[in-house]
Amino acid sequence: MKPLPLPVFESLVADALDQVPPELMALMDNVVVLVEDRNEEEPTLLGLYDGVALTERGWEYGGTLPDRIMIYREAICEMCETEDEIVEEVTITVVHEIAHHFGIDDDRLHALGWG
Repeated sequence: MKPLPLPVFESLVADALDQVPPELMALMDNVVVLVEDRNEEEPTLLGLYDGVALTERGWEYGGTLPDRIMIYREAICEMCETEDEIVEEVTITVVHEIAHHFGIDDDRLHALGWG
C-alpha cells in the first residue's frame, strides 16, 4: 500500500503507545519513539530499538542520550495491503521494540506471538 501521510502514521504510532499498559509505560526510562521513513541499511526493517536495554543497565549508566525506538513508515505501509493491516502492524512493531527496551529478545517475542 502507498505510504500513509506522516501525520496520519504518527497518530497510529501514538495510538499504539496508548495501548501499552500504563504500568509498563511508567517503567520506560530514557527512551524516545520516532517515526522515520526507512532504515537505509535494511530497507525492509519495520522497527528498530537502538539503546541499552533496562536489563543491561548498570551503575555506570547515566548521562547518556535517550535510547531510540524507530518505527519505519514506508516499510510498514509497503508490506500491508489495507489501512487496517497498517494499524495492526504498527501496534505489533511498537510493542516489539518496547519489549527490546525491557530486555526481551526476538526469540522470546516470537514465542509470545509478537513476531
